[in-house]
Amino acid sequence: MADIELYPLFFKIVLAAYLVSSLGYIASLWSKKILVARASTWVLFSAFLLQASSFVLRGLKTGYSPVINLHDSLSFFAWAMAGIYLAFQLKTTTRVLGAFVSPVAFLLMTVSSIGLGGEVHVPEILKGSLVPVHVTLSLLGEALFAVACFAGALYLIQDHFIKHKRVSSLSRVLPPLKDLDRINHLTLLWGFPLLTLGVIVGAIWARTAWGSHWNWDPKQVWTATAWLFYAALLHQRLAIGWSGRKAALLSIAAFVFLLFAFIGVALLFPTAHRFL
Repeated sequence: MADIELYPLFFKIVLAAYLVSSLGYIASLWSKKILVARASTWVLFSAFLLQASSFVLRGLKTGYSPVINLHDSLSFFAWAMAGIYLAFQLKTTTRVLGAFVSPVAFLLMTVSSIGLGGEVHVPEILKGSLVPVHVTLSLLGEALFAVACFAGALYLIQDHFIKHKRVSSLSRVLPPLKDLDRINHLTLLWGFPLLTLGVIVGAIWARTAWGSHWNWDPKQVWTATAWLFYAALLHQRLAIGWSGRKAALLSIAAFVFLLFAFIGVALLFPTAHRFL
């Protein structure tokens, strides 16, 4: 009984922590003070640890993986993004990137909170072990691509300042172009195999559930197209050496495409993937 009561409390505390860290990061950009961003990073780190604990409570409450429905998937996506960003803090000077990551995580948690009090009903078709593996791998890959998109956006902003020789207090607190390009490259490099494995596991599960690896479901088609987009982008980075502005622009475009495959398809097209 304690875990049932604690999970909503943990969720609300994590949501509040994401809000505080978001306001802190935005304030750091406004005031041009990195100290505020550092404090926000510690708040975000606390939220990350507490949310990990909430997943354990959620699992104890439901008996299922914490990525089995939209509420849990959005919460997990926010947590994964925060963790990826925090990991990069150990090796790079990209603390201000939190001004993108933290507000998006807060937004995802806010949308996720709609299903906080609802009962978890898992259809028989989703009770196999392959479904949580498929969703977890896919969400981790997509979270990495989200960070790549944010790094690309910051790259374009900083590049604009440099090209127009507009050195200001804001440009001084923005991360170096080298660090942003490195994050963009590494997140693409790690995210692509994770998404690929997620797609493969999903195809195996589809064969078990529907009798075919491929059913021309709109979600399958758009996800496969997004996968091809990222495959082409990663190939150009590794084989031809694309970097900088071009890679940043395309990583943003690819993520917009992926975001539509993840959310937009279910809203606009009939799909068998409405459980997520």
